[in-house]
Amino acid sequence: MSIRKVFVGGNHKCNGSVTATSSRARLLAEAAPDLPSSDDVDIVIAPPAPYILTTKAVLDEHGSSAAVALQDVAIAREGGAHTGTVAADMAADLGAAWVIVGHSERRHVYGESDAHTRAKIAAVLDADLGLIYCVGETLEQREGGDAFGPVAAQMAALFDNPALATKPELWANIVVAYEPVWAIGTGKVASPEQAQEIHTQLRAAVAAATSPDIAAAVRIIYGGSVKLANCAELIAMPDIDGFLIGGASLKPEFVDIIKTAAAAGASA
Repeated sequence: MSIRKVFVGGNHKCNGSVTATSSRARLLAEAAPDLPSSDDVDIVIAPPAPYILTTKAVLDEHGSSAAVALQDVAIAREGGAHTGTVAADMAADLGAAWVIVGHSERRHVYGESDAHTRAKIAAVLDADLGLIYCVGETLEQREGGDAFGPVAAQMAALFDNPALATKPELWANIVVAYEPVWAIGTGKVASPEQAQEIHTQLRAAVAAATSPDIAAAVRIIYGGSVKLANCAELIAMPDIDGFLIGGASLKPEFVDIIKTAAAAGASA
């Protein structure tokens, strides 16, 4: 069971409307009296970019401590000639506190390269935003006997960032999300033992690239068909510090997952 502050993120992906987004944010905000305090859990929701302001307004109206994240970001912090993207400075201007980078759908559906990922990491960190950095292997890679190799290669894009070499304190703004591609939106989920194995290797990789102290403090969360039915077993693993949740974050059970995860963290 983790000794680090629990982190629960909800990635709404390309789902929603003004009405639906407002309702989800209101449900979360109104549940605040029944949720642990922000001292015990970080709650972050990532609506589609057009609904960032809507989400932020509802959360602020209800005094919620939940933060808002952008699902992706441009390769340049200040923007410019990058049609169809949102710059990190724009995200900050809208009140977002976090940005998701490296999600498997960006890598495998939209074909984004390691070079794109590195540039996005740099933009987010340079803008003083929190980074939710996603890594994960495909089913073919796992069945080929090298589940961690692809994850390690993806982590290299993070370790290679010059800002982290000169400002190691930026690691406090980073959450690593292990999301096996074969478990995202498929209904399949890594067993607690499978997830823990990769999380252990991730923490060791961070230690080798930085220091044992940074590795001990960095939060590594799990994503991939997380539901209320399986979250307690997953969060009980010593190196699983929370979740990045897709489909279930669109449902009322998201609140119950937060409660379960935070309760496990509080008892650690």
